[in-house]
Amino acid sequence: MTASEPQGPARPERPAKNTMEEKFPRALWVRLIIYVAVGHIFAAFIYLLFELGAQNK
Repeated sequence: MTASEPQGPARPERPAKNTMEEKFPRALWVRLIIYVAVGHIFAAFIYLLFELGAQNK
């Protein structure tokens, strides 16, 4: 290599990872799963109330 040739960067750049763990922190995933689970449990409870209310006409 001669002095007139351009040299690459001194340190290689990190390859970009396209994983979900790289985009969202782990705590966000845990919170999301908890919110979805609690939301489904609450919806099931409301559905149960409507079903029980419909039977007592």
